[in-house]
Amino acid sequence: MPLKCGIIGLSGSGKTTLFNCISNNRAETHAAAFSGTKSNLGVMNVPDARLQAIDNIIKSAKVIQTTIEMVDIPGLSKGGSQTEGNKFLSDIRNVDALIHVIRCFDDPQLPHLEGSINAVRDREIVDLELQIKDLESVEKKIVKMEKLAKAGDKDARHGVEVLQVLKEHLESFESARTAPISIDNRRFMEDMFLLSDKPVMYVCNVDDTSATKGNDYSNKFIESVRGQGAEVLVIAAKMESEIAELESEEDRLAFLSDAGLSEPGVNRLVRSAFHLIDLQCFFTAGPKEIRAWTIKKGMTAPQAAGVIHSDLERGFIRAEVMKYDDFMRLGSEHACKENGKLMIEGKNYVVGDGDILHIRFNV
Repeated sequence: MPLKCGIIGLSGSGKTTLFNCISNNRAETHAAAFSGTKSNLGVMNVPDARLQAIDNIIKSAKVIQTTIEMVDIPGLSKGGSQTEGNKFLSDIRNVDALIHVIRCFDDPQLPHLEGSINAVRDREIVDLELQIKDLESVEKKIVKMEKLAKAGDKDARHGVEVLQVLKEHLESFESARTAPISIDNRRFMEDMFLLSDKPVMYVCNVDDTSATKGNDYSNKFIESVRGQGAEVLVIAAKMESEIAELESEEDRLAFLSDAGLSEPGVNRLVRSAFHLIDLQCFFTAGPKEIRAWTIKKGMTAPQAAGVIHSDLERGFIRAEVMKYDDFMRLGSEHACKENGKLMIEGKNYVVGDGDILHIRFNV
């Protein structure tokens, strides 16, 4: 179940530059508004040092990282939700989370659509475009449910009441994710895949010299979302995109070090994305391959097995589990077994982050 993230932001914010830092595919960047004609699609391998550490012990034939799917949505604009400018908003509906890129850099050769750099205003513009689109969806559903309610459907009548609350929330320039609707009543929202209901993190895209400490633009933005529980990262996307093009890992690390960075900003972004929607990894390991798998926190062993293959979940018998720390400390599966650290778990076992699993099944 690969994580799918949508990269959004105003035209000229550096979305595609960030996409090129992250994705195995590279997209063309432009110095003009609405230059993109379609969303860019890419896949990113998720860096996880634990994979290599396991391989140092097992010496497997190959190591396979888990991945994140990335969708770079063409730049949005003020008022664009009512025009062709933001026709790509529908591409956001099927992503799991949003990475909202905020422009926090000056560039005379790339004029801002609004005439000035103002990170707080830019966030509000994009939020409003998503809210307007969501309001259209909510109003259409209210009309449908009102017809059912008039026909005597009590659940539909309740649904109309819930959606009216959501409608008023959106009309107050608030996003669907913060609507005062209970978990039980959110079922009336789910089939609309509302854009402003997606979990979101912010990336303040700064100039090279601000890569480590940010700048006035990013500092004001961070202050504006303080108390909202929002994840904000400061990344110099242009610099990191150029570093990502270097073929040698040694050269990439050297350039990062010169910029005062200990790791690529995209590594921090991946960790934040996993945290944002409660994801974690477990591993399978053997002589043929070591592989990381992405699951939701709280998944049971059979559900995790189903991520590998549906047959494993359907015919699940048990899971042989080693904790990553135990495996690294003891140095082998045999040592884990001898020291009581290889556990036999059944269908109710909740998989932990970094668990090394061997699934027993029969179909």
